Amino acid sequence: MKHIHIILCAAMAALLFSACDKPYVGLEPQTAEEPNVTYRITSFEQVAFDAPPSRALLDVTQLCSRINLVVYDGDTKVKSIAQKASDKDFGTLAMTLPAGSYTVAIIAHSTSASATVTSLDKISFDHNIISDTFLFTEELTVGAEPQSHDVQMRRVAAMFRVNLTDPLPDNVKQLKFYYTGGSSTLSALTGYGSVNSKQTVVLDVSAGQKTFEIYTFPHAESGLLKVTVTALDAAETALAESVLEDVPVTRNMITVYNGNLFDTSPAESNTATFSIKAESDWGGEQEYAR
Repeated sequence: MKHIHIILCAAMAALLFSACDKPYVGLEPQTAEEPNVTYRITSFEQVAFDAPPSRALLDVTQLCSRINLVVYDGDTKVKSIAQKASDKDFGTLAMTLPAGSYTVAIIAHSTSASATVTSLDKISFDHNIISDTFLFTEELTVGAEPQSHDVQMRRVAAMFRVNLTDPLPDNVKQLKFYYTGGSSTLSALTGYGSVNSKQTVVLDVSAGQKTFEIYTFPHAESGLLKVTVTALDAAETALAESVLEDVPVTRNMITVYNGNLFDTSPAESNTATFSIKAESDWGGEQEYAR
C-alpha cells in the first residue's frame, strides 16, 4: 500500500506540474512574419509591348484602380494579393515566401472587381468586361536574404475607339458593342488573350456624346474583330444596328473608327476609315482604310 501511495502522489504531482504549465502556452504576443519579398510598381512603360524601355512613364495611380498579384509554385497557387486604389500603400506588394523557385504575375487594371486567376494562362475579369490592362511576369528565386523589386509594367490590352460623325437615333440611351475575334481572358505566360471570347459591353450615352471605347486582348500581336453596335432606348429596345467587319487591333494600340454607324445613305456610306494611332500613352501609328 505504501508503494501505491507513493505512485499516486507522484502522478498527482505530475498532473499539477502539467496543469501549471498550460496557462503560459501562447500567452506571449504573436508576431507576424516579416515579408521577405516586396514588389513596388513604380511606373508603366508607355511603349509598344515588344519595344525597348521608354522614358515615357506614368505612376500606377494614374492608369489603374486595381492590382492583383499571384505567385505560383509550378501549377499550384501559393500566394494571392488584391489591392484597390483606396488601399494604403497601393502599388507596394509585400509577402513572405519559403525558399524556392516561383512564377510571379502582377496584373493592373480598372475593372469593377479583382481579377480571377484560375491559372497563369487563364486570368478573367468581372462580367468578362476588361479595361486598360498592364502585366508583369517573372521567375523568382527566394533564398535566405529579403529582396525588393521595382516593377515597370507593360500594356497588354488593345483599344477600339469609335468617333461618330452621324447623329445617334432619337431616344438612344445606350450603345451595345458585341464583338468577336479577341479575348476577355488573359494569359500571364504569353501576354495575349487565351480564350476565343464573345465580348459584350453596354455603354451609357450622354447628351451630345460621340466617342466610345472598348478593349480586348488580341490573341497575337495583332488581330481582327467583328463588331456589332446596337443603339438601345431606355427599355433596351434596339433602335438601329451597324456591323463593322475586320476591325484591326494591336496590343498597346488604339484603333480609331471615324465615320457613320447608323446613317447608311449612299453619299455617306463609303467615307468611313479606320486608323491605328498613337496618343501620349499609347505606342505606334498606322492607317487602315475600311
